[in-house]
Amino acid sequence: MAERKKASDFPKEVLALFDGYIHGFIDRRSFLEGTAKVVGGGTAAVAVLDALQPQYAWAAQVPEADERIRAEYVEYASPNGSGTMRGYMAEPEGATGPKPAVLVIHENRGLNPYIEDVVRRFAAADFVALGPDALTPLGGYPGNDDDGRAMQRQMDRDVMMEDWVAAFEFLRTHSTSTGRVGAVGFCYGGGVVNQLAVRLPNLGAGAPFYGSAPASESVAQIQAPLLIHYAGLDERINGRWPGYQEALDASGKAYTMHMYEGVNHGFHNDTTPRFDEDAATLAQERTIAFFDQHLR
Repeated sequence: MAERKKASDFPKEVLALFDGYIHGFIDRRSFLEGTAKVVGGGTAAVAVLDALQPQYAWAAQVPEADERIRAEYVEYASPNGSGTMRGYMAEPEGATGPKPAVLVIHENRGLNPYIEDVVRRFAAADFVALGPDALTPLGGYPGNDDDGRAMQRQMDRDVMMEDWVAAFEFLRTHSTSTGRVGAVGFCYGGGVVNQLAVRLPNLGAGAPFYGSAPASESVAQIQAPLLIHYAGLDERINGRWPGYQEALDASGKAYTMHMYEGVNHGFHNDTTPRFDEDAATLAQERTIAFFDQHLR
């Protein structure tokens, strides 16, 4: 297994370039050219890119064979005429009745092993959890994040949103669910949580991680309490927080925001160097307590 590196092992300029690359603002060539200027050449830039790629063997906080849970892939109908959607569902082993549910929304690359592990983490915390794969119409997560990002850029965001709503309804009405459903999401998925809070009056609670804010004029429609997680070094996403906060306050919405200082966008993802163990552990504990409070 590759050596685990930390964000502090990389110049901040390189991390900014990497953020632009994985979010589609620059291409691979631009990342390598920009990084080469910082680290002293093209060979070193390629090595940096390799070091920043996810190592999914690290994403096993709750292994597939964990005795506390049972997990399987499930299918549910898509409202978009694309047949069925596929997702990864986990629930507590030996549950004697329905449990509150958590919809886990992936980043901009499909249902990868990190998100599947997050699903299992919530099942181990006594929730029914579902991680849909928005890439199902294109064949599903392709096995690596670079191709997954390229595939997700081909998807229509409005079409994907309807499939997230369908996933919520599937989970809300599932026989193992009490019908109380919260949503948690990361990066693109954090933005989806914010949009679902606007869209769904029966969303039980929302916990967006470094997600884009909804339009200020739509915030008044939010009914769910929100637990909002931001990374202190994430200037791109954090820039919209003041306007979001103003709209939340003006509408009297229930929310708590946590800013995790000194950490990068993606700090919860334990498969990349941007992971910060202290911040990720605290944010996960806070999210579980939040869902316990509002969904049970």
